[in-house]
Amino acid sequence: MYTLDVDASTPYRVHIGTFLLERVGAIAREAAGGRRAVIVTDSNVGPLYAAPVKTGLEEAGYETGVFTFEAGERSKRAQTYISILEYLASRELTRTDVVVALGGGVVGDVAGFAAATYMRGCRLVQVPTSLLAMVDSSVGGKTAIDLDAGKNLAGAFWQPSAVVADVGCLATLEPAQFADGCGEVVKHAAIADADLFAELERTPLTLDLLMRDVERTALLIARNIDIKRAVVAADERESGVRKLLNFGHSIGHAVEACDRYRTGHGTCVAIGMVAIARAAAARGACPAEVPARIEALAAAHGLATRTDRGADELFAAALHDKKRTGDDIDLVIPHRIGACSIERVPLTEFRALIGDGLDENGDEPEC
Repeated sequence: MYTLDVDASTPYRVHIGTFLLERVGAIAREAAGGRRAVIVTDSNVGPLYAAPVKTGLEEAGYETGVFTFEAGERSKRAQTYISILEYLASRELTRTDVVVALGGGVVGDVAGFAAATYMRGCRLVQVPTSLLAMVDSSVGGKTAIDLDAGKNLAGAFWQPSAVVADVGCLATLEPAQFADGCGEVVKHAAIADADLFAELERTPLTLDLLMRDVERTALLIARNIDIKRAVVAADERESGVRKLLNFGHSIGHAVEACDRYRTGHGTCVAIGMVAIARAAAARGACPAEVPARIEALAAAHGLATRTDRGADELFAAALHDKKRTGDDIDLVIPHRIGACSIERVPLTEFRALIGDGLDENGDEPEC
């Protein structure tokens, strides 16, 4: 097992390994305390993993309830959030009790937002079961729900008391789900770790690797979390350097919205990274090998790298992006593998960048 300490306003520990679901109760007892716990999960994850987590919580002395909602991004809405709050109240949770978010990114986001706002904040333990949630959304304290206008437009920063990433859970993912999580893995390497990027080029992080070498898979997940925790420690509230974690996200979120969230988040981030890197290369901000390597590595992890959406459609969707400030938007521009900068550009320039990234004046983009 690997453990990493996150030096946030509320420090906490991330546990990465195998056979950890049964230890969630003991970890929660030590890190969060409290008398009552509610597991928040979805219809896919609950039948697989809620039972051992509930047993462990009860053995640790918690009165435990389970709230399950329908799996999918469509559930990351106000209705689900309110239903969770009502369930927490019905279980008579107090501020010192614990919400356990058991699932992927959607579960972590909406359960985290409920924990952040129930009685103005109760304890939270994140138990990510997808690769995307393990390497990205479970760490850093961002919680949110979607609005009709766009993704993650209502939310709060709320750090967990602990994160428990049982790598064994990844074995139940479909190959496409596992691959989708690799979008954030490629992103972390692209913005902060050229050596990790090269290592992934040699041996991609795949479901096959998990089956062959779970220890190496756990180590790669820990290295990704290490990158994110360093950024979070430097800029917890996303006022500066933490914006680097948004590489590919402005265009990626627009692709998600245009596809009505049928395309996975990590896949959309990969499309966004390739597009913004191609636009940067067209303007001389980075060598042409940068978008080529990012695209090749994303493809090696089973990710799509192009979209058939047009620049005007994506630009219209991106106008609702949280990173927009008035008539400007903050973008992450790559300069070489492992080195990016945050640049504020006018929206008119952003529209042109999208067009260059899609190569609308050249070959037709592939679906």
